[in-house]
Amino acid sequence: MYRKAEDFLADWAASSAGTLAVMKAITDDKMNVAIVEGHSSLGWLAWHLVGSGGGFGHFAGLNIPAIPRDSEVPSTMAEIVAKYEEVIAAYNNEAKNLSDEQLAEEIKGFMGPTKRGQFLRQFIDHQTHHRGQMTVLLRQAGLPVPPVAGPTKEMK
Repeated sequence: MYRKAEDFLADWAASSAGTLAVMKAITDDKMNVAIVEGHSSLGWLAWHLVGSGGGFGHFAGLNIPAIPRDSEVPSTMAEIVAKYEEVIAAYNNEAKNLSDEQLAEEIKGFMGPTKRGQFLRQFIDHQTHHRGQMTVLLRQAGLPVPPVAGPTKEMK
């Protein structure tokens, strides 16, 4: 649980930078790669992280750009990356104003009442989970995997 805005912002900076690097590694022709037919594709996962950024922000009481819940995945990664960069900037701008008291306040989370600081931790964890899925799919698609949490085979 985050008790200080600067602690969330430090984790957010690292997490969003890693996610952005993964998104930028996806080529338009590989956006539809999935583990199995009809499952979450690289493009869908990237777009989901844009959308969930807005959703988590809404529940946390932050002014984060949102996309319609069932909106179509854009046809290019450049469009997804641009929207994700807007989400990054909005969290940086909004979270810096959170007080210690606001982080300790209970809000309506997805699973019931949750402290705002805990909810923001869940947001980071959610992003990390999907970024991990995306790194596996990058490898499956034959694309280079950026070093997010340590070296990758491309760094030999």
